[in-house]
Amino acid sequence: MAHIDRVPMAVVSFGQGCEGDPLLAAGVVEPAIARIRRATAEGTINLNTNGSLPPVLERLFDAGLDSIRISLNSVRPECYTAYFRPRKYRFEDVLRSIDMALERRKHVAINYLNCPGVTDSPEEVDALRAFLGRHPIDMIQWRNLNFDPLLYHHRMRRVAPLGNAVGVKNLIRNIEKEFPAVAHGYFNPPKERFGKKKAPVA
Repeated sequence: MAHIDRVPMAVVSFGQGCEGDPLLAAGVVEPAIARIRRATAEGTINLNTNGSLPPVLERLFDAGLDSIRISLNSVRPECYTAYFRPRKYRFEDVLRSIDMALERRKHVAINYLNCPGVTDSPEEVDALRAFLGRHPIDMIQWRNLNFDPLLYHHRMRRVAPLGNAVGVKNLIRNIEKEFPAVAHGYFNPPKERFGKKKAPVA
């Protein structure tokens, strides 16, 4: 509350850095969100998550959660699974969380962990275009994947085809042209800026 009271367009987030996924701590996070919202309607309450537990996420939205950022290395199930190695959930659960948030008109960003040669492969580009067509998210936050690139390429090639890369800059430029409503950035925006885009990549 002290942060929200003092800072214009304040954002508070659960699930920063190495805290672990906040969906697994819903017993603490849910009452915390509710307590904030009982005190004030100001500020933006965000959740950084893997989106693995849609029913739990729904409870957090009921408590007053404003936005989510879901981490993905790929929008292809086989590549996602090979990297995240999910336990007790599937890629389909992540998509359910995204769709549920969109149905509730919440701000949805993906934390898109990218690696040249994989993220900008024609197959992944086509999958991203299809994903954005089916799931009209609000924002892509482009982040470098902090993983051995040779090992990552090897693991991804074992589970999915990877054609000749088109270039990450070209990928972003083409996505901006085809999906102009999607914002591109690096940080979770306050609700006062929901729906406002940054300048396109030159």
